[in-house]
Amino acid sequence: MAPDREPTYGNWRKPVSPGIGRLGLAGTLMLMAGLVVITMIAMVSPKASALGIVVLAVVMLPLVIQDAQGRTALQSLTARFNWWWGRSQGWHLYRSGPLSVTSRGSCRLPGLLAQSRLVEGRDSYGRPFALVVIPSTRHYTVVFDCNAEGAALVDQSQVNAWVAHWGQWLASLSYEPGLVAASVTIETAPDTGSRLKEEVYANLDPNAPDLARAALEEIVWNYPVGSARVSTRIAVTYAALPHPGGKRRDQESMVREIGMRIPGLISGLEMTGAGAARPMTADQLTRAVRIAYDPTAQSSMETSKDQELRWEDAGPVAAQESWDHYIHDSGHSITWGMSEAPRGEVLSNVMTGLVAPHHDIDRKRVTFLFRPHDPASAARIVERDRRDSRFRLDGNASAARNEIDVMKSDQSAIEEARGAGVTRFTILVTATVHSADQLPVAAAAIDTLAAPARLRLRRMYGAQASSFAAALPVGIVLPDHIQIPALVRESL
Repeated sequence: MAPDREPTYGNWRKPVSPGIGRLGLAGTLMLMAGLVVITMIAMVSPKASALGIVVLAVVMLPLVIQDAQGRTALQSLTARFNWWWGRSQGWHLYRSGPLSVTSRGSCRLPGLLAQSRLVEGRDSYGRPFALVVIPSTRHYTVVFDCNAEGAALVDQSQVNAWVAHWGQWLASLSYEPGLVAASVTIETAPDTGSRLKEEVYANLDPNAPDLARAALEEIVWNYPVGSARVSTRIAVTYAALPHPGGKRRDQESMVREIGMRIPGLISGLEMTGAGAARPMTADQLTRAVRIAYDPTAQSSMETSKDQELRWEDAGPVAAQESWDHYIHDSGHSITWGMSEAPRGEVLSNVMTGLVAPHHDIDRKRVTFLFRPHDPASAARIVERDRRDSRFRLDGNASAARNEIDVMKSDQSAIEEARGAGVTRFTILVTATVHSADQLPVAAAAIDTLAAPARLRLRRMYGAQASSFAAALPVGIVLPDHIQIPALVRESL
């Protein structure tokens, strides 16, 4: 029998914006409008038109200058100004607890999650589940806790089947009514050994021989040393869209409708390698978020499982955002965002090193954010991208990268016509350590791990707090929180 051929994956497309050179659509429209105004001025005063040309050049220069990762000078200046303005207003500081004047004695989550709340419901099988509600965007998020099986000692044919079913599951999300986003969060953290201890003591026979009891005691105390726990959580976010009759759905109807869809979502994950998936309860999700903001609380959270924790107390007591890192209770974190996906073809294990535990990072969180297009808009997007990529192709003077873009856009359009789904995605990587002295070492470790994954990661300067929250499995859809027009956002 011939050995199984390991397939490759690629052709990730970042839609290009039609325009002149690096300007994009918005920049081209501004340039055209400026030229029209200068032409009209030149008909009256040639000297004034020369001044207008200088002004237009100064305005357009920030849109033309770009760094190595494609970020324009206008974006960098805007980020710097927003950071300066927020810092002058004190928005980078957060204090809660009994001495706070805003949280009323509780420890609410900061930033984008400040107004969030947690509601509970039961699915069609009677299992309890929690929903994270964000009122500003009217989003409802259910989180699944998965026991991912891993690819160690697994045949390549089985891995290929998992990847194929994962692609099918992602494509099926575009047919879910009201679904706006999904995310996969893989978190690695030190194992405290509490789960092993509970499992051993719960099954220990009081009449067991002394030698067996001593062996089990030694295993309980020595096995967790140096080991890591890997948690996989999948979050699915729905929007409270109106009914066909025009009435917007309320919280009760959203809980009921999402509860009916949970069994179908879980059944679709069974063949993806996610293992046994189950919806997280309110207490489980609250504890996971609480530990993310206060890593040293992990031991107390695992030993006090009988004590109920409220969502209003899941946030940090104190948090402070800096330009390039984020301090929250006992943790110091840095978050990176993907600026470019792998250009070439990759194998199915390309992310293994990035998501695996690392000895220089106390807690590491890798989050894949997905926003599927519905079938109607998917066809329109791939065809528009096909036209735009051909527009950038400029005969013999075109760069080889533009020619490759045309080939990729053609392939994407053909695959979409055959029934493939179209999904926007990005990756957030968060590294958390216990002291500020460990941050440079953790940053160097992430830079080392990003190279084998063939990812181009960029530190989220000036947005560390919001990026940290978006990397949590709580359903934050970042584009819905941006306060700039959609046309400018797409062109930038």
